Amino acid sequence: MENESIGYWKSVWIEFGKDKMAYISLFLILLLGFIAIFQSYIAGNKPIVLVEKGEIYFPATFDYPQFTGTNFKRVYENSENGFAIFPPIKFSPTENDLNAILEPPSTTHLFGTDDRGRDVLSRMVYGARISLSIGFLAVGISAIIGIFLGAIAGFYGGTIDFVISRLFEIMMTFPVFFLILTILAFSNPSIYNIMIVIGLTSWTGIARLVRGEFLKLRNFTYVDGARVLGGSDFRIIFRHILPNSLAPVLVSATFGIAGAILVESGLSFLGFGVPPPEPSWGDTLSQSQKYVDFAWWLVLFPGLLIFLTVTSLNLVGEGFRNAIDPKLKGT
Repeated sequence: MENESIGYWKSVWIEFGKDKMAYISLFLILLLGFIAIFQSYIAGNKPIVLVEKGEIYFPATFDYPQFTGTNFKRVYENSENGFAIFPPIKFSPTENDLNAILEPPSTTHLFGTDDRGRDVLSRMVYGARISLSIGFLAVGISAIIGIFLGAIAGFYGGTIDFVISRLFEIMMTFPVFFLILTILAFSNPSIYNIMIVIGLTSWTGIARLVRGEFLKLRNFTYVDGARVLGGSDFRIIFRHILPNSLAPVLVSATFGIAGAILVESGLSFLGFGVPPPEPSWGDTLSQSQKYVDFAWWLVLFPGLLIFLTVTSLNLVGEGFRNAIDPKLKGT
């Protein structure tokens, strides 16, 4: 019996699976994504399920007017007021405890507390959503811009390619990090502004990749066939050529997500990132400057999470690159 042919992406996934480090890194990224999505059920001071007077409530999911301002742990934990199931980490990332300032890791606070008595582990959990959101959405913005400009430049060539290519070169002359700092200095610091600014300043790499792929693919036979059949430029670009040029873009996007997370952490460390009291890995790391001599947990845990996330994304990107490029398969 002859071997059945397999599709391109299936063959890429099979080749990717041979890279154990990349496979493990992908699992870690998916685990972080799971934590980011279900953060309210992992850490927080609101019950996941609350049963009171025969009624069932879900305070971690929904806001109930009758519970506004209620200290759930004081009222419902180990009491007869009702039955409550709390998250494994029973602390909110913004919950201050002046009696537990700068406590080292313990059974109560596994990652210790910061200078305001906030649980560091809870802030790490909630910071995962911010870091991953900024990484993915910023790269999404840069991918849209880069794919559009790269496709137009590569498909039409000539004067249009010349003008857009000069735009690439102009953008590449600016130090991206300092350009982001300059823009944020004149705007209100927020998670949305950070996403937009990073996205608007980091599209050149994707654009150059797409342009190169279009310059190569526009002369293929199937493109000529689409023209002969009366296909419009829009249809040829986005229906025929673009799907065949996305593989290197996905690899570049993976590296871009890691870069965006690193940029956000650096901005938060310098005080230009997500404004407090929103939890951020970079902000927690920034706090450690004053207490680095003894509060080692403020340095270790956020720094380790940033390192693992960025390294995992880079390993995943490298794994996909090796799986996509036939010259690198098996290396």
